Parts: sequence; C-alpha cells; structure tokens
Amino acid sequence: MKWMGRKSLALAALPMPVESNEAATRINGSARTSGFRKIALFAAAIMASGSVWAQAAMKDATAGMPPEQAQLIQAWARSTAVYAATYGSAIVGMYNLRDTVAVGPGAKAPPGTIWKFEQIATPEIAAQTGYVTPNVDVIYGFGFFDLSQEPVIVTAPDSDGRYYMIEIVDMWDNAFAYAAGKIVGYKGGKYAVVGPGWKGDLPADVKRIDSPTRWVEMQPRIRVKDQADLPGAIKVMHAITVQGLAEYQGKAAPKTPTYSYEVPKLVPKIASSQLQFVDPLQFWSLFSAALNENPPPESQIKSVLPLFKYLGIELGKPWKRENVNPLILEEMKVAAQQVGSMMNVVGPIVGKPTNGWDVPPVNFGATGADYLTRGINSVLGLTANTTTEAIYTLGAIGSDGKPLNGSTAYTITFKASNPYIQVIPPGFWSVTMYDGLTKFTVPNPLNRFFLGSANDMKKNADGSVTMYLQSTSPGKDKESNWLPSPKGPYYLLLRNYGPTPEAIEVLKNTSANPMPPIVAVAGN
Repeated sequence: MKWMGRKSLALAALPMPVESNEAATRINGSARTSGFRKIALFAAAIMASGSVWAQAAMKDATAGMPPEQAQLIQAWARSTAVYAATYGSAIVGMYNLRDTVAVGPGAKAPPGTIWKFEQIATPEIAAQTGYVTPNVDVIYGFGFFDLSQEPVIVTAPDSDGRYYMIEIVDMWDNAFAYAAGKIVGYKGGKYAVVGPGWKGDLPADVKRIDSPTRWVEMQPRIRVKDQADLPGAIKVMHAITVQGLAEYQGKAAPKTPTYSYEVPKLVPKIASSQLQFVDPLQFWSLFSAALNENPPPESQIKSVLPLFKYLGIELGKPWKRENVNPLILEEMKVAAQQVGSMMNVVGPIVGKPTNGWDVPPVNFGATGADYLTRGINSVLGLTANTTTEAIYTLGAIGSDGKPLNGSTAYTITFKASNPYIQVIPPGFWSVTMYDGLTKFTVPNPLNRFFLGSANDMKKNADGSVTMYLQSTSPGKDKESNWLPSPKGPYYLLLRNYGPTPEAIEVLKNTSANPMPPIVAVAGN
C-alpha cells in the first residue's frame, strides 16, 4: 500500500507490506487533540496524565516569566517540534525498517543481502505473517546495504519480458534510482551503488549510481499473475544478485562491520512505520542518530537543521534529553506521540479525493523538499515507488457516501480510455480488495483477490469493463468480472505498474479526469 486519506482512514491504516513480522496496523480511533491546541487544553492534558515530572519541569522552565511570554514560547516550541517530527518521520521510519529487516533482534537478512519473499500473499499467508494490504500481483525482496566501506554491485537479469523492478531507496525514503523497471528497462544490467565520499575506480562493465546516504534499501518486485506463474517470477528473483565491489572483482572483502544501534522500542502490534514508541522521546534519539549517520542534502543542512538546534538536534552531536529546555522537551514528546497519527489524517492536504478514491500527489515517492508529503509517504507507504514507476489509488467510499461494505453491492466501470489504467507493456494494472478488519485479502470460493489487466473480463459494447463488488455471485454470466467482497467493511487499491505519461499527468488535475465512481447498486 502506498497512499490514503479522507474518510478511508476510518477503515484502515495501510503501511507498506514490509512489516511482515508484525501484526496488522491499527490507528487509534480516539480523537487526538490538534498539535495546535490552546495552552489551556495542553495544561489539562498534562494534568490528566498525572505527569508530576512534566508539571514540575514546566513550572521550573517558566519560573519568573510573565504568563504571556511562557505561552508564546510554548506555542513556538510546539510548532517547531511538529515541523521537526514531520521532517524526521521518514528517516526514523527507515531506521525502524532497517532494524526489522537487517540489524535488529530477529533480523530477516543481514546487511548486504536481500530477504526474498517467494510466495503470493494469499489470505492464509498474510495472516501468518501479519503482512497487511499485501500486493498479490508481485513477489517482493527487501535488503539494506551499508555503503561506508565500498560500493555494491547489483546485477539485474533479463526477465524475458516479465515486468519487474529493483527500487533503490535512501534513508530519507526517497526512491532515487532503479536498477530495473519502466525507465531503465527489463533486459538487465550491472550497477554500482556508490556511497557518499567514496573515491576509487569501478569496473568498466557497470553503471554508476550515487547514493545520497550511507545506507540504502533495495526492494525488488517481480510480477506474478497466479500460482502457475510463480516459478517464473521466482526465477527472476533468484537471478538478482548484490555483491560488494571486492567480491565482484575477486578480491578480499573488507572486514564486516559490527553494529550496535539503539533498538526501537515500539508499541506492540502496530507497524513500525506508524512511529508509535513506548517512550515517545525515543523518536528524537533515533532521529538524531540516523541524521548524523545519513545527513540530508547540503541545502537542507544549511536551511533546515539550524532551526532544530533549539530542540537539541545537531549534526555532530548525540541528542540528550537532559540538555533540552523542559518546556521544549514536553512539546517534543507530544509531537513525537502524534506525528504518526497526524500523517495518517492529513492526506487530503496534499492528495486529491475523487469519487470515493484518494489519488496520490504526483511527487509521491520522490518528494524533494516537500516534507509533509514525504512524512505521509513514509508513515502510510514507506519505500513507496515514484509515480513514474507505479501509482497507487485507494478506494473506500461508495457513491452513497458510505464506507464500502459487503452488505451493499457495488459496481465500477472502467472505460478503455481511462487514464488511470493506462500502462506501458509489460506494465499492468489491477484492483485488489482488502478486508477492512483484517487488512488482508478476502477468502472466497474463486480464490480471486484482484481484477485487472491479467484477467479475461467480459467487455461492454463500448469496450469498457464493469466490475461487480459483492459478497455473493452476481450470476454466472457476470462471474468473470466479479471481485468477491467480505460481508463487512473493505477497501480497494488500484495499482498501476509502468504507467503511461497520461496516467501520471492526470494526477495533477483529477477534477478534469475523475476516477470512476464506486456505484452502490439500488435495492441492496
């Protein structure tokens, strides 16, 4: 999953499907007080929490100040902390993911290797792994690589016409390069991913990719149509290799580094991308550590980081809570507690709702200095692709204005010319259905979890296709176009891998080209 907003958030929180060892994400449904609430409400919240330390610390921090001055300082600290938490949510999310995949207790694949999924995420497999909003169109790989000692060489195979990609993501959650995919092609090649400041000679047969950060994550995705097609997808996955430069050249490899990173202590059964720490202030210690190891671009070092020194966040220095003004520290705690939930609900600020669908902004996956979109990207869709490579549109509201539910039958009609489903071969599109309670695909007698370009759907006279979304069969003559729903709440995800320029351009103006409505069928 990559994107959501609006009412759909009441149905589901959809992190990227990388947290396969964690249970499904949930969003705290209780109303959260705004980060910009009045001082009186803030004081009431502190009193209600029973935090004697916080009350005493704030009293000491404001001793001798006129009340108006203390309130203004507190308001400034609050806005600065929210800004910093928004800015830092991407790198903290990537820190948490690296811990899960590569360096933490129970890591799945050591640094320098790829953890490869070789199964389609059926409802049973998704339930066993906690793999929420799984993509059943592809199989995945995940791996983290430390570029501090030497470049790594990625060998991408010729896929014989099968769609696949190898996404390369920096620690600020920017998909800055691809070693396979729509732009670079599917014929294969060799790429050297080079860390900041490395000097040396590369082999003549590799193409250089410069990483903005010391650590990178690589994420292959290989298309798979069904179980019969799985062996072919696995063959491509196995042919993807990553080696250190020395190993590639047949030389002695550098000594393997040892890592002693602080382990994130997260609230159980919530995906790590949601940034829910047992101690909210751990967010800031991880932010500081990750920032110092993987500095942002020089322009941001000069223009953004100077503001954060008042929070104790500086390059070259570890963050220590005891060095931060208690009044400011308390606002940092609140901001860290709320940033994940904030990113879950501010999507409509940057996205474009249309006919019950939430269309992502065009800069999703490569946000540059748009830190709000990057924060949403990371909390809801960590390691999201650029919209040049793939587009994800979430559907959750029917034409009746209600969240989708199996108690009502719906239809969606896609015209053949609909720009949202236009792809460049071997790209593909699909609509996948997910149970609103479990966040998994929906068990059904057809074992059908999606409909799209891989399916032989019956066409209407004008070339359009109508999908039937309901819990019971719409009739034998329509079953080729039936996407079975659960009896309760659900949501949809339209994926477009390898989108055409028209499919990308429409993201800029959804009012001129709205998504087709999810039509509630009368009499249900």
